Amino acid sequence: MNTWLKTNGIHLAIIGFFVIICFAYFSPVMQGKAPAQSDVLQAKAMQKEIMDYKAKDGKGPLWTNQMFGGMPAYQIWVQYPMNGATHVIGLIKTVLPDPVDVVLLYLVGAYLLFCVLKVNPYLAAAGAIAFAFTSYNFIIIEAGHSNKAMAIAFFAPLLASVILSLRGKYWLGGSLFALFLALEIRSNHIQMTYYLFMALFIFVVVEAYHAFKDKRFPAFGKAIAFLAIGGVLALMVNASTLWTTYEYGEESNRGKSNLTTDAAQESSGLSKEYAYGWSQGVGESFTFLIPNLYGGASGIDALIKPESNVYKSLAALTGGDPTQAIQQLGGQIGLQQYWGGKPFTSGPYYFGAIICFLFVFGLMIVRSRMKWWILGTTILFMLLSFGSNFPLVSDIFFDYLPLYNKFRAVESILAVVGLLVPLLAILAIKEAMEGQYEQGVLVKKLNIAAGVTGGFVLLVAIIPTLFFSFMSPNHGLMIDALTQMLQNNRGEAMKIANALVTDRADLARADALRSLFFIAAGYALLWAFLKKKMSLQLTIILIGFAVLIDMWQVDRRYLNNSNFANKTDLTNHFQPRDVDTFILADKDPNFRVLDLSISTFSDASASQFHKTIGGYHAAKLKRYQELIDKQFSKSINQDVLDMLNTKYIITQDQQNGSYKMQRNPTAAGNAWFVESVRFAKDADEEMKAISSFDPKREAIVDERYKSLIDPKKITSGGATAMIKLESYHPDHLVYSYSAPTDVIAVFSEVYYDKGWNMYVDKVKKPYFRADYVLRAAQLEAGNHTVEFKFEPVSYYTGEKISLAGSVLLVAALGFALYGNRRKKAA
Repeated sequence: MNTWLKTNGIHLAIIGFFVIICFAYFSPVMQGKAPAQSDVLQAKAMQKEIMDYKAKDGKGPLWTNQMFGGMPAYQIWVQYPMNGATHVIGLIKTVLPDPVDVVLLYLVGAYLLFCVLKVNPYLAAAGAIAFAFTSYNFIIIEAGHSNKAMAIAFFAPLLASVILSLRGKYWLGGSLFALFLALEIRSNHIQMTYYLFMALFIFVVVEAYHAFKDKRFPAFGKAIAFLAIGGVLALMVNASTLWTTYEYGEESNRGKSNLTTDAAQESSGLSKEYAYGWSQGVGESFTFLIPNLYGGASGIDALIKPESNVYKSLAALTGGDPTQAIQQLGGQIGLQQYWGGKPFTSGPYYFGAIICFLFVFGLMIVRSRMKWWILGTTILFMLLSFGSNFPLVSDIFFDYLPLYNKFRAVESILAVVGLLVPLLAILAIKEAMEGQYEQGVLVKKLNIAAGVTGGFVLLVAIIPTLFFSFMSPNHGLMIDALTQMLQNNRGEAMKIANALVTDRADLARADALRSLFFIAAGYALLWAFLKKKMSLQLTIILIGFAVLIDMWQVDRRYLNNSNFANKTDLTNHFQPRDVDTFILADKDPNFRVLDLSISTFSDASASQFHKTIGGYHAAKLKRYQELIDKQFSKSINQDVLDMLNTKYIITQDQQNGSYKMQRNPTAAGNAWFVESVRFAKDADEEMKAISSFDPKREAIVDERYKSLIDPKKITSGGATAMIKLESYHPDHLVYSYSAPTDVIAVFSEVYYDKGWNMYVDKVKKPYFRADYVLRAAQLEAGNHTVEFKFEPVSYYTGEKISLAGSVLLVAALGFALYGNRRKKAA
């Protein structure tokens, strides 16, 4: 035990230091507070029905009717109890408070990578800090992108596992790769995993080339075989989540369009306009070095300060405090400090002034072939992040690389660059300190790196408009709108616009001077070491603290104590209005609500209280998205509202802000019998038919389901026929019906044939799709019971595979650790 502590004491001490800085940064968690994250609050509203039934039944349902008329719960919240990775992540979240857990994973994972690269432990700690505190990693925490943050946390250890395998530690590398990949996949952010594997693929290709060149291809092949087996294990562990996600993805708005009338939706995947919505500006990439070069986050915080030029201009115009006027202009015409081309942003990608300086230094001195992988991948990923701003490269990947067109916000590929840049920076210090170069050569290259980075930021500090305009793409439109608001006084509008440009330039200048200071500090420390005026250990520690101070200060702009709130307040964030209380008194278990007082189809808040036809989710069912686009985007189709059993409509008075509730008397109910069926030859005709029809009297059915309907027995059953919802559970609905003749029943439930089964008197029977998105069936005469059960094979069979994969993974890890320990002992 003493030997083990002596060997690993430095690592334990460094991890202890990581724990301290995490709790120091997130000190409110020690007061019982939690981050107030907008996306997390939205997610809790999405999960309301799931969690209510989980508390009642002990397990959450696989389907929820709380949003968009009903959808699988796979991408909202689902238990995967047979998945070992579920329990590992659950343990981490139980032991550590949010967001300490994910930041500590950032740090420990990156530290493992640098240790695998045989970096000095203190320098490895500095590198871990540089990666973990990259601004984007904190900005996504502030926004509540928890799954994305968790996925990014496993980037570094996955790369470390690959390197271990390629070094000949086949069992250890392969089993760790299986473990970290299982955790990466279970984090449930496929986009981040996809981007990481793009980088790893390039890395493996580079390694394959050198293995072939150096005539060591058999060893390389063996390493790849172990990694492949590890990958299969990770896929097995996550079989249920991957299978259900793939299955759902094919039916979601990432899948192929059902309509042919909309040319933009003919192909599968997202439209380029949507996917490129958040594209990194080409010049905006210089925020890697100067955080406020493009104004920082979208907002007006810097403009409402008395020293702001905009503040002074509007104060002179209004004769008083212009804060309210700035707030109004910010919302109405986009008067804000951020001036890039994104619709809005929570902050820049800042990698650190010292780290950028060391990255340039590394390009000149690092001899490892990793340098060329890092440089090539960084350039490629930057080009891809530009999206619509540089479509030459992006379009090739979007059109031809499998699955690439399934993801939006292409700028987020820079999360991988956020690991690569610190990686080369730390390798530069490692090589400089190992004495592979003469002192004079190193000092010369250090001077060049400082001259390039320091010279650029100095130019920005002295003449910020030399390279940048500080005008947003819609600057002219903003001036026109401001002129109109000022009763055609274009002179005053230009004064305010010029003041805005000056404020933006001042923000850039201030941060350029700040970056210059940190570059100078990093340069001075390394110069002192190279000139033998400072010890190795002291140099590393001081550089690590300088990096921490640099990154800490910028991160606090976007995630600080003001982002935390009492857990009780967060739990009760959504408070019922009078209209909500009235609707909640209705004991009908399964009707829907249309809330027009919010952004109906991009806000989940109404789901906190009601089953809604709206909500928020990035991956809605494709058919439902098409229904929204065609039947609700321009005007509300009452017939479609009725077929969705929309019983209440909430509106808000624009004059006094009061809320109103209107009962919809024509809502069709939970299920009904129709008198006739109208067949449609395709989805276009089906969509056109539901634009104007009586859902209670006829059903619109695609011709593909003709074989499930006897045309001689299409009746409503007459006046005595009835059908009623007897019991409700999100994934188990029970109806009773009575009919003197065979009938066609339409159920106001969203059609999804990847798991929903219908049983009549416990016997499985076929059903079909009607009215574009609903379920329907032809039922026999008599008194019978109809049940709909959600029984996806992808989940239940996937869970069995997950259990087998988890057992095999534990066995592989145990064997690898035992073998590694025996080798060390020998």
